[in-house]
Amino acid sequence: MSGGSFDIDAPRWDLTTFTGRLKHFFNITDFTTALLPDSRLDEAKALVESCRAGSVPPGTPEEQLHYAKKLYDSAFHPDTGDRMNIIGRMSFQVPGGMAITGCMLQFYRTVPAVVFWQWVNQSFNALVNYTNRNAASPITSNQIGVAYLTATTTALATAVGLNLYTKKAPPLVARWVPFAAVASANCVNIPMMRQQEILNGIAVTDENGNKLGHSKKAAVKGISQVVLSRITMAAPGMIILPIIMQRLEKYKFMQKITYLHGPLQVMLVGVFLVFMVPAACSLFPQNCSMAVSKLEPELRDSIRGRYGESVQHVYFNKGL
Repeated sequence: MSGGSFDIDAPRWDLTTFTGRLKHFFNITDFTTALLPDSRLDEAKALVESCRAGSVPPGTPEEQLHYAKKLYDSAFHPDTGDRMNIIGRMSFQVPGGMAITGCMLQFYRTVPAVVFWQWVNQSFNALVNYTNRNAASPITSNQIGVAYLTATTTALATAVGLNLYTKKAPPLVARWVPFAAVASANCVNIPMMRQQEILNGIAVTDENGNKLGHSKKAAVKGISQVVLSRITMAAPGMIILPIIMQRLEKYKFMQKITYLHGPLQVMLVGVFLVFMVPAACSLFPQNCSMAVSKLEPELRDSIRGRYGESVQHVYFNKGL
């Protein structure tokens, strides 16, 4: 392939449709990419950057360029271009999420176990949320600490409170307590971790990437979509799997292998997450849009004053 003849940033699929986004996120959340060494990721980044500069090495196959872009998108932040920590990457959601979620679903009966696994889960979530934030809105160490403590407290209060409340409830209800805790904590953890965007606004651009200002309303829309996506990501595994396990545990062969229940739940959660991570990420476009008419009056008037009616929508990275 000759230099400059390949647009590395052109989407391979139509990202305005759910199906196109699903193919895209199946591609970049592939958990096998999390196993690759940093040197391999840096090679992919170098190839992507040389391609952007119009100097693709002669004879480079198109498929190699697509694979380099896949690695780049899976491991480097879209705003900064910095390599993300491995635990916070969406490609690590399957191995990381399956281990933690499986343990939350298995060890739900005692308060100490509930406290420990909810704490582990919120620590994992806090790192994921920080890693996938909109990096144009910096956050201080104090704000990260407050966000982490608030979300962890919310998860623990929900989990322990419901755990005690459901002692006399049907067994299946108690199995759903971890999901209730995870969902409530997500509603706190993500907005708190990204509070700078809510307080100061998120950078918005026109369709050509020209910066138009900062919008708090756009930040609220983007973060709300991320919260809904994260809850959707966890829901099938944490709601359906307890029903499956409750049925299985009635069989004598399952009662003889109680020591395998934990590993079995971890594996089954992994099966759910392989599909649900890309599906949940695909619910809404990552490059979110908002009508100028729905922006704050000052920003709307500023855009109208500079561009008239030619700019009808603004765009921003909502994060993941």
